[in-house]
Amino acid sequence: MKSSRMQLSSLSLSLALAFTTLVHIPPAIAAENVATAKTALPAGVQFVRQVEGIDEYQLANGMRVLLVRDASKPTTTVNITYRVGSRHENYGETGMAHLLEHLMFKGSKAHPRLWEEMSQRGVQFNGTTWLDRTNYYETFAAKPETLDWAISMEADRMVNSRISGEDLKTEFSVVRNEMEKNENSGIAILMQRIMSAAHQWHNYGKDTIGARTDVENVNIPHLQAFWRKYYQPDNATLIVAGAFDAKQALQLIATKFGKIPKPKRTLETTYTLDPVQDGERDVIVRRVGDSQAVAALYHTVPAAHPDYAATEALALILGDTPNGRLYKALVETKKTADVFPWAANLEEPGFLMLGANLRTEQNLPEAKKILLETIEGFDKAPVTEAELTRAKAKLDSDIAQIFNDPEKFAVALSESIASGDWRLFFLFRDRVKALKVDDVQRVATTWLKSSNRTSGSFIPTEKPDRTPAPAKVAVDEQIKQFKPGVAIAQAENFVASADNIDKRTITGALSNGMQYALLPKTTRGNTVVLSMMLNFGDENSLKGKAGAAELAAAMLNRGTEKLSRQQFTEELDKLKTKLQISGSVSIANVQVETIRDNLPRVLELLRDALRQPAFNEAEFTQLLNSQLAQLEESRKEPQAVAVDAGRKAQNTYPADDPRYYRSIDEQIAYLKTAKLADAKAFWKQFYGANHAKQAQIAVVGEFDANSLKAELQKAFGDWNTQQKFTRISKPYLATKADNKQIVTPDKANAFFFATMLVPVGTKHPDYPALVMGNYLLGGSANSRILNRIRQKDGVSYGGGSSFNGSSVEEVGAFNAGAIYAPQNRAKLETGIREEIARVQTEGFTAAELEDGKKSLIQQYQLERSQDAALANSLVNNLYLGRNMQFQADIEKKIQALTLAQVKEAMAKHLGYEKTLRVFAGDFK
Repeated sequence: MKSSRMQLSSLSLSLALAFTTLVHIPPAIAAENVATAKTALPAGVQFVRQVEGIDEYQLANGMRVLLVRDASKPTTTVNITYRVGSRHENYGETGMAHLLEHLMFKGSKAHPRLWEEMSQRGVQFNGTTWLDRTNYYETFAAKPETLDWAISMEADRMVNSRISGEDLKTEFSVVRNEMEKNENSGIAILMQRIMSAAHQWHNYGKDTIGARTDVENVNIPHLQAFWRKYYQPDNATLIVAGAFDAKQALQLIATKFGKIPKPKRTLETTYTLDPVQDGERDVIVRRVGDSQAVAALYHTVPAAHPDYAATEALALILGDTPNGRLYKALVETKKTADVFPWAANLEEPGFLMLGANLRTEQNLPEAKKILLETIEGFDKAPVTEAELTRAKAKLDSDIAQIFNDPEKFAVALSESIASGDWRLFFLFRDRVKALKVDDVQRVATTWLKSSNRTSGSFIPTEKPDRTPAPAKVAVDEQIKQFKPGVAIAQAENFVASADNIDKRTITGALSNGMQYALLPKTTRGNTVVLSMMLNFGDENSLKGKAGAAELAAAMLNRGTEKLSRQQFTEELDKLKTKLQISGSVSIANVQVETIRDNLPRVLELLRDALRQPAFNEAEFTQLLNSQLAQLEESRKEPQAVAVDAGRKAQNTYPADDPRYYRSIDEQIAYLKTAKLADAKAFWKQFYGANHAKQAQIAVVGEFDANSLKAELQKAFGDWNTQQKFTRISKPYLATKADNKQIVTPDKANAFFFATMLVPVGTKHPDYPALVMGNYLLGGSANSRILNRIRQKDGVSYGGGSSFNGSSVEEVGAFNAGAIYAPQNRAKLETGIREEIARVQTEGFTAAELEDGKKSLIQQYQLERSQDAALANSLVNNLYLGRNMQFQADIEKKIQALTLAQVKEAMAKHLGYEKTLRVFAGDFK
């Protein structure tokens, strides 16, 4: 669960809410679907409309239902959106919508142990609260019985949740813990303060998580009244997406939700709007930290307004990396480390925020001056056709990414529902396609002016240039302009079992020895994912080259000999493609997502990125600044500091050894003296694919295998290097137990991290038992640790444990961690220590083990159904010389585990006192 405090639109920071284009199907198929949707409906269910393959229904009690069928993945997502967020809170009620979101997971009349039920079924779940809405969703392996459970559960907790004082006692600390966690981020606090200063009366200026005093003094009867008012069927939209039987789903919905009566109360429309802003406003936040930030907010129109598409385009024209005006004016000139845009898609008048992060030595006043002049400079430098073309291609690419994933699509529709109508999702798409330069220029000169800005100081002026106050939008009138397209074609119902995957996978090698695994199958939107792994050098040849290796991999994303970085990213956007290359001292990884028709051209771009990179000096400097800004900020963050200290203390290799762990400070020191020549030299020496086990590639999705083999051969079949690859051994070394405390001043939240190595790899007899034991101890939503520190003690928003075993060595790592308020350190440590000791002395119950087995196996099945994860698994299997049967055998061993075996493995290998423990926070 989380507060969507910064749940941004498609252009926000690193959290992107993308929109999507649609693949057309023949009209005859669409007509057949409409006929199916209208016939044989359960009692009390009315068909409303079908839009591009999405069927909308309405129950007699007012609840709306959307069915989004997609059989390409054996998963189902159930998402319910309530049109209530922090905007609907009154005086003294701030944080109430978010607090309700937490309490809705405490259980209901028919589902008193909700977390446990979800864990038993291997359900991935969450809930989020934002300004206009709250939503809850579950994704699970496509099974009729699990769909029945999910719909029954959501119907029951809509009106029968246990909103009690007892639950609030334990959850209160968790919510406060989340509040403190958010306060650790200087940029997040700055953005919230800007929003607050920009809104004089409107609730968009209030933080979703609420005022501390309101949360601390919440009245249970008042909270229950708020819940009963808004958590009703006439204020909710239920979405079922993925693989499911539509007839079964409608019958379940009619049975479970249909019996809830329509409430007699009437929800009033909110009417508070801010007046015209009379001039610039300025916000300064002073907190501990190593990096600086500057941002500016401008009031704009609601998401349903015809000009909202132009607002999103402007966010890209200004804030895109590396093509935006701000990037060129600030990052390329070394004035800032990066830039970011945020176009807020809201039901009522929203805003466009743009900003930048700076390193300590960079000049903030100078950067702020350039930022504001660039944003407000469209009178002198109008929008160009090339800029708009790039922006539209980027938006179109984002659109294509999300619609092909039913889970993302179902959750993304929550934002359109919150903005007034789910069809706004498609109306936005169409408005983007129709954008003209004059539209964007008009919007820029209307709203992006100093009198409408919140970021600077107030300056009196005789003749203020005032911006008109944006008004609400009549959504019904706007939606009349929308003309639905044709529904997307459906894909095959792929069975993601180990046997079927092995049967469908084609393996082989290119002429230089590069291994490949190809799994062709039809997919929604004709998507294709690619995963590549490159292995480098040996223990001697890689000495002292860790920093150069990481920078070399990062530079491969920044243009080629043929295309600048700007041109390279533009080409990827046009091809609706995501491409990311990353690496460490001994390995590089490539991840690609595209569509079938564009795959040949994407392979050409990937070939050029890997084999003919630009290694541009200016791009290298920008990369260093960006990484330094991130590292300098992280060395004051409790979680980063704790993990860094734990890993550093556990690593005893010499400083030039490729296995050596470089601390945050060591990485910063290296980056300050790093040379482009060293990164380029590493690439020249080590990148290639002609030695045994040196390179593997896997492709999953819609493609022709024979054509793809030829394309891979052309791209990489003659890619050679003289430097051979020999795997570097990293054997088990006993962890030296210790207790460390690190002070991170002025941080309201603290972090606990415990780690130890164990002599157990994936081939060890105890491996299945340790995997299962860790899952029950701290690896699931119903684990012992999480139930103790969150549900029982209420001292942590989140925590747990993990265990990972090596596939090539008899070594594994056990880690545990949690966030908490510094004053709760003793209680948190006691809880984790006692829970680890309990499983070693008492073990688990038969019910825990049985439910855990089912949940874990379903989780594995769910992972295999995700194409990107499957491609990564196929790549690893090529390297390790195995197939999916290895994982199937592990699952069989897990299924056969006894209580005694799990207890014995946990007692033999783990122990709280055996771990290296780090506590980071402001403990004064």
